[in-house]
Amino acid sequence: MKYINLVHFACFFLICYGEKDRFDNYRVYNIEVNDDAGLGEFQKLEESSSRIVFLNEPNIHQPFQILVPPDQLANITELFERSAVKNEVQHENFQKLIDEEQPHDTAYGGHFGWDRYHDLDVIYAWLDEMLQKYSSVLKNHNYGKSVEGRALRAVKLSKKEGNPTIFIESTIHAREWITAATTTYLLNELLTSTDSEMQHLANNFDWVIVPVTNVDGYTFTHSTNRMWRKNRKAYGKCIGTDLNRNFDYHHAESGASSNPCADTFAGPKAFSEPETLALSKFVKSIRNIKLYISFHAYSQLLLYPFGNTRQNAPNYSHLDGIAKSATEALSRRFGTKYKYGSIANAIYVASGSSIDWAYATQGVKLAYCFEFRDTGKYGFLLPAEQIIPNSLEVIDALKVMIKEAKALKYF
Repeated sequence: MKYINLVHFACFFLICYGEKDRFDNYRVYNIEVNDDAGLGEFQKLEESSSRIVFLNEPNIHQPFQILVPPDQLANITELFERSAVKNEVQHENFQKLIDEEQPHDTAYGGHFGWDRYHDLDVIYAWLDEMLQKYSSVLKNHNYGKSVEGRALRAVKLSKKEGNPTIFIESTIHAREWITAATTTYLLNELLTSTDSEMQHLANNFDWVIVPVTNVDGYTFTHSTNRMWRKNRKAYGKCIGTDLNRNFDYHHAESGASSNPCADTFAGPKAFSEPETLALSKFVKSIRNIKLYISFHAYSQLLLYPFGNTRQNAPNYSHLDGIAKSATEALSRRFGTKYKYGSIANAIYVASGSSIDWAYATQGVKLAYCFEFRDTGKYGFLLPAEQIIPNSLEVIDALKVMIKEAKALKYF
């Protein structure tokens, strides 16, 4: 098993470097735009396949971050002056964040735990251990193959017939390592916790959990390019589709790109990617899904449908009320503050997402997307020491979310 503390980029939007390039003196800027003109400037930049990398998507509702190599500083300064946007340097040296993401202990013995991030092989090996140890209640599902031939895996925890199902999809964006870590922590708690509330959740609900949806991309973030987001399917000279823009609900209408080089490329058609097509078939095969949850990072948000329109969903008041209670519960343990709302109203218009598809086409009337810690200090490079705190507060939110949903007769 191989653990990599430093990131090796092969290519950034087709600008290729040596395998072991570092990011010394790459700057992270925090950007705030207040009007459509300023937003348009950054949207054009994002679409241009430049070497300036967007760590999250430009929007008016909240700050976003960009990663700028040293030789692009003059260009970005010119854009700042032209668009008159508020900007500040969040980090002077991106490499320092990369170096500090994983612990530096030299006595690491290869055990699975939540004090560090693990690659796909280690996660799958741990799943196999859990499947063997809890074989009476935990079942494996190999529901498809990725572009590069890796197994797409889910596990189902079920302790009795007729339970309502909670479906959790995680790490559809490859660089969001905290999502895979939190998902495995949640599964471990459902299997081993002596907490009465966790035992209730394990006994009275079926849990279908996909720890890593984008298996090729996730592997690539460990081996080559820490900031990779998409899958690894080639479209001409460009690689990858944003899997969370590839679902068959208002596919590619808005908030997605038709440029295969862009990070938000939606694919040539809905379910063009084997990962999303297989997931959709798997979801359809699962009976009685009452709650669909997608784990993402970062921004500290709890989002619900719709992403393609600012129009409220039919059960908006329930979606919003549950989100309000869940975010309040999440904040109690460590003071972490989440915002909540529909995707389009809380952040930006984005069509073709998994939760919109689950909600609108599969009859799952409670569908949510968590955007985990933080708000930009570390971004996708959240230090491993925050895995357990993040997991605990998310579980706090899930407990209340399920309790509220039950009170509203969704279960």
